[in-house]
Amino acid sequence: MAAGLVISAPASGVGKTTLTLALARAYRDRGLSVQCFKSGPDYIDPAFHAAATGRPSVNIDSWAMDRATIEHFVSRGANADLVLAEGSMGLFDGVAARGVSGTGATADLAEMMGWPVLLVIDPSGQAQTAAAIAAGLRDFRAGVRLAGVVLNRVASPRHEDLVRRALNDAGIAVFGALPRHAEISLPKRHLGLVQAEEQAEIGALIAEAARFVSSHVDLDAVLGAASAWSARPATNRLNVTPPGQRIALARDAAFSFVYPHMLEAWRAAGAEILPFSPLADEGPDPSADICWLPGGYPELHAGRLAANARFREHLRAFAETRPVHGECGGYMVMGAALTDADGARHEMLGLLGLETSFAKRRMHLGYRLAELAAPMPGHHPGVRLRGHEFHYSTILAQPDTPLAIVRDATGATVAETGSRRGHATGTFFHLIAEDR
Repeated sequence: MAAGLVISAPASGVGKTTLTLALARAYRDRGLSVQCFKSGPDYIDPAFHAAATGRPSVNIDSWAMDRATIEHFVSRGANADLVLAEGSMGLFDGVAARGVSGTGATADLAEMMGWPVLLVIDPSGQAQTAAAIAAGLRDFRAGVRLAGVVLNRVASPRHEDLVRRALNDAGIAVFGALPRHAEISLPKRHLGLVQAEEQAEIGALIAEAARFVSSHVDLDAVLGAASAWSARPATNRLNVTPPGQRIALARDAAFSFVYPHMLEAWRAAGAEILPFSPLADEGPDPSADICWLPGGYPELHAGRLAANARFREHLRAFAETRPVHGECGGYMVMGAALTDADGARHEMLGLLGLETSFAKRRMHLGYRLAELAAPMPGHHPGVRLRGHEFHYSTILAQPDTPLAIVRDATGATVAETGSRRGHATGTFFHLIAEDR
């Protein structure tokens, strides 16, 4: 029987990912089988989880997925010794309006699965107040249980003692305290952590984090606080339709933001995925019947993509007879031009008229519910899709036929409608699931 634990915090940037990776590797080093999950829409953390555990990690999302789908995904942890589910943002942070089975908050998952919460607290600039925050989180929602706390970035032994005493008085277990240790910080950029596949030293970073955490956290106590859990029999409730039978998938440092569960669902439905690298000047496999360009960081590689003639020529030829779809960064590359952060304008594929700019950054963030006004690969007009948008680009032009009526989680219409021209379609949101 597996044991489950949710790792959360009062806010973003407190150290959830580092602690999750460190614990996962530390328990793996002890001979335990560890399965990680990521609560909410995040493309990057699951790859780090896989590097730490040796097992694929997937996203589970209460706003976009029903309970049966979530239980289908978490059932892969049934043969593990320990399940670690990493939260997003703060423990109770979600959208204002409930989605399919919740607001997208980490607390939804903790309550749904009955897993207690290991809270990461950064007491920088405070002492006893950290205990008040932990106690408030413990008592905020009756169905969410607090296992205990790990303190992060503690300034000194005296500081640790003050915080520990206050937490003890509040009846909250402290499993460990981590002093400031910059060497285990994971590199970041504007959309979050630098991707695992871009870091040659990721194995060494995780190993060092595991050693560091093992020397400051009571691993036996943390393991003992996890809740015994048995998965329900898995049912195939993946609300995903493959966009084609043979899918040419752009896959490299510029195109890597695709949810792992999407690829699994495509394969489970019998589709074949044929990866290619635009950065290596490769085009889609000519035997494919659909080309999919995921998001990523195309703005960091815009000059190279603009100069890769073979990639451009082959993809344009492909789009003359077969569908091409882009999500966020892939959508931008399918457009007419992309202006990078330095103000340099780069010609893109021109399959769509979209023009975007990173010279004037503006964050676009949130869940999206889209009703298709035109077909896109795998989906007919009228179908509703649930996804998530996160980018810093500004739309300079979006002249093509709108692909969908797109609303945020509150039901408000957003300007990022997506586009369609010929066989080319694109959206700023990343698809999570069909809305059924």
